[in-house]
Amino acid sequence: MHALFNNLRHADDPDQRREYSQYLALQMGPMIHALMLVGAFAYLVAVAATTLVRDSPLPLWLRLAPLVPLLLVAASTRHVRQPRLLSLLTLLCVLLLEIGINLNSFGDVHKQSAVLPGLLLPVASSVIWLARWDFIAAMLLCALGPLPMLLLGSIDSAQTFQYLVYMTIAIALSTVLRAFMARTLFEQFRLERQLREQANTDGLTGLLLRNRFFELARLALGDIRRRQQPVCVLYLDADHFKPLNDNHGHAAGDAALVALAAVMRKQMRQGDLIGRIGGEEFALLLPGLDLQQADARAEQLRLAIHAVQRPDGPLTVSIGVAQRDHADEAIETLLVRADQAMRQAKRDGRDRVVSA
Repeated sequence: MHALFNNLRHADDPDQRREYSQYLALQMGPMIHALMLVGAFAYLVAVAATTLVRDSPLPLWLRLAPLVPLLLVAASTRHVRQPRLLSLLTLLCVLLLEIGINLNSFGDVHKQSAVLPGLLLPVASSVIWLARWDFIAAMLLCALGPLPMLLLGSIDSAQTFQYLVYMTIAIALSTVLRAFMARTLFEQFRLERQLREQANTDGLTGLLLRNRFFELARLALGDIRRRQQPVCVLYLDADHFKPLNDNHGHAAGDAALVALAAVMRKQMRQGDLIGRIGGEEFALLLPGLDLQQADARAEQLRLAIHAVQRPDGPLTVSIGVAQRDHADEAIETLLVRADQAMRQAKRDGRDRVVSA
C-alpha cells in the first residue's frame, strides 16, 4: 500500500514530477469541476430535505449561505489547470461543505444529519486529490468537520464513538481507493510519456527527430529572444560515413552513430538541444553561448569524438558553427548557415570546425 500511495516519489527527476502534477491537473480538472457541481446540488437538496423533516433554529438563508461560495468555487475550477491552485480550491470546497453540514445539524438532537454526510465526504472525494498533502488535509477536514455539532450540547458518547469508528473505516477505504487511483494514473502517465518520446526521438540514437528538434528550437529561440541572450547552432556531419557502411556493413555504421550520439549527450548542458537531422548529420542548439564560446565547445566535441573507434580507425566529424545574427532569425535560416559552414569544413579537409 505504501508503494502504491507514493508512486510520484519514484518519478525519475523533478521535471518529470512537475510534468506528472500538470498531467494530473489536466486529466482530473474536469472531474473535479463536475464533482463540485454535484456537491453543490447535493447540498441544496440536503437543506431542502432538512427543512421538510424538522424545524431548525437557524434561518433558511443562513443554512443556504455556503451554497453561493460553493458555486463560485465550482465555477472557478472550470478552467484552472494549475495543480496547487486546483488542490486549494478543492480543499476550500470540502471546507464549505463541512460548514454547511454543521449549520444544517444545528438543533438536531440525534446529530444524524452531521454523521451521515460526514462519512460520505472522504469516500466521495477520495479519487480527486492530486498529491499526498492535499489528500491528508482533506481527510483531516472530513474527520474533524462534523465534530463541533457532535460535541455541542449534550454529548452522546456512544454516538460519538460510533462516528469515530465509521469515519476511520471511511478514511481507510478512501486511502485504498486513492492509492489504486494514483497507481493507475501514474502508469497511464508513464505509458503516454513513453509513447510521446518514441514518436519524437530517433529509434537508433535516442536523439530528437528532425521535426521535434525544429519544434523545440523555435520555442527555445523565443525564450532566448525575451532574455536577450546569444545563441549558436552546431551542424555536425560524420566524415567518410558512406565507405564505412559500404566496406563494413550497416551494423558498423549504426554502432558508430550510437557511440557518436552518446558522446554528444555527454557534452551537452542542461538546456541544450540535440537532434538527428539526417542519416549521419546532427544539429545542436546552444543557448547562452556566443560564437567564440560555441567554437570552443565545438572543438571540444570534435576532439571527444576521436575516442569513438570505427573498424577502419577513429571517427571524425566536420562541424559548422553559426551565431544568431538578429533577434528574429529563424532556426531554419540559422541551420542553413551552420550547414554551409560545415560544408566548408568538408572542403577544407574534414575533421575540423568552421564558423559561418
